Amino acid sequence: MIKIGVPSKGRLMEKTFDWFGARGITLRLAGAEREYAGAVDGIEGVELVLLSAGEIPRELAAGRIHLGVTGSDLVRDKLADWSAQVTEWALLGFGQADLILAVPTCWVDVDTLDDLDAAAAAFRRAHGFRLRIATKYHRLVREFLTAQGVADYQLVDSQGATEGTVKNLTAEAIADITSSGETLRANHLKILSDALIHSSQAVLFASHAACWDAGHRATLARLASVLGLTIPEHLTGPTV
Repeated sequence: MIKIGVPSKGRLMEKTFDWFGARGITLRLAGAEREYAGAVDGIEGVELVLLSAGEIPRELAAGRIHLGVTGSDLVRDKLADWSAQVTEWALLGFGQADLILAVPTCWVDVDTLDDLDAAAAAFRRAHGFRLRIATKYHRLVREFLTAQGVADYQLVDSQGATEGTVKNLTAEAIADITSSGETLRANHLKILSDALIHSSQAVLFASHAACWDAGHRATLARLASVLGLTIPEHLTGPTV
């Protein structure tokens, strides 16, 4: 049985159901409301597992699910060396959002990463501690800033409304996902012109760690045929 993890609620779940449904496979909720049970119609040997979008990268890496739909940003942030653990099997074309860096609009002289680097150094001299950037995406932001040569900062964790951390004086800047930018503007924040960290969308991932014996591969081949996809390259070799 191939297990496929899908977000358990919200637009990601609905859009995922629509994407599979348009290709002849029905994913649906089963059982009582809030049971988080699911069913699959249209193909044998596939089981639906409902999880939070943030849990799916971990379950893929552990091999407890074979396939999973989640944001490309979450996989890259939660899994070190992510491409050695999962394969992007299909870009699904929904859930698009950009992970960006934003600063207060009143910082009129800060429009680029070089400006931010200079402002961070000045901030530390003036206040005695590093400029704080609030984010949920620690790995992605740290790797991006390191590659860009920005060092004089600290990341502070934000699991709530990240855009409000500057107004609440718990951070000086933020790194967060945005699609329209309206929430940023409402909180008097502006996106740095060269600080696009990652363009995210929903992706169907295949696990490297899951059991891919002959039976699983036969089911995957049927699934790939129905979906109109090519079998992931890491599964075209000898049986794992």
